[in-house]
Amino acid sequence: MPDEIVVDGGRGELVLMWAGFPLVGGGLGAAVTALSSWIAGLPWFPFQGVFELLDRWPDELSYAIGAGAGVLGGLLLAVVAVRDRLTVTVGHRSVRLHRDGHGRDVARTDVAGVFVDGKALVLLNTAGGELARETSDLDGERLGAAFTRQGWPWLAQDPHRDTYRRWVEGLPDLPPGADALLRARQRALDGGHDGEVRELHGELVRLGVVVRDEGKRQYWRLVAGPPSR
Repeated sequence: MPDEIVVDGGRGELVLMWAGFPLVGGGLGAAVTALSSWIAGLPWFPFQGVFELLDRWPDELSYAIGAGAGVLGGLLLAVVAVRDRLTVTVGHRSVRLHRDGHGRDVARTDVAGVFVDGKALVLLNTAGGELARETSDLDGERLGAAFTRQGWPWLAQDPHRDTYRRWVEGLPDLPPGADALLRARQRALDGGHDGEVRELHGELVRLGVVVRDEGKRQYWRLVAGPPSR
C-alpha cells in the first residue's frame, strides 16, 4: 500500500494557467484594441477615454499596449487560480488538504465518511458533522480511488442529503446566531466572495449547522450530535 497518494490538477493544469491564461489574455487585448475605434463611438461603454486614446495612437503602439494589458490580466488571473488550487494528499492515517499556501490535516480516526458533493470534497465525523468541505475541479473518480485505496470510508453520496432544508430568513429551528451567519453568507455567495463564504461555513459548523449550496441557494441541516471541532 502506498504511503501517500496525491490528487491535484497536475502539471497540465499549471501549464494551462501560467501559459494559457496570458496567451488568451493577450489575444483578447489585441482584439479589443482592434475594436477601439468602434467602442469609442459607444457613449454608454465604460472607459471611453482609454479607447479614444488607443484609437489615436499608431497601430503598432496601441496593439502592443492592448496585448500587453491582456497578458498582464491573464497573469493576474493565473496567480489567483494557482493560489486557489486544492491538493489532496491521502495517507493511511491522515489526509492533508492544501490550498493557498495553507494546509490542514484530518486524522483517519475522526472520519466516518468521505464523498463528493457536486464539486466539493466532504469529510464527515461520526456525529454527522462536517470536518471539511473543499470545493475544487478535482476529478471525483480520482479522489474516490485514492481514498478507497488507502482504506478510507468512501461513500457514493451524502448520507444526509434528504435531511437538508432550503434556508429562508427567520426559520425558528436554527440555533441562536445561525440565521445572521446565513444572511451574511448569502450576501457573500451573491457577491462571489469565496473566502468569506468558506469562513462563514466554518462558523456555522461550530454552531452545529451544516450548509451546502445549489447555485446561489443555501440548504442546511442540524448535526445530530455535538458540533464538529
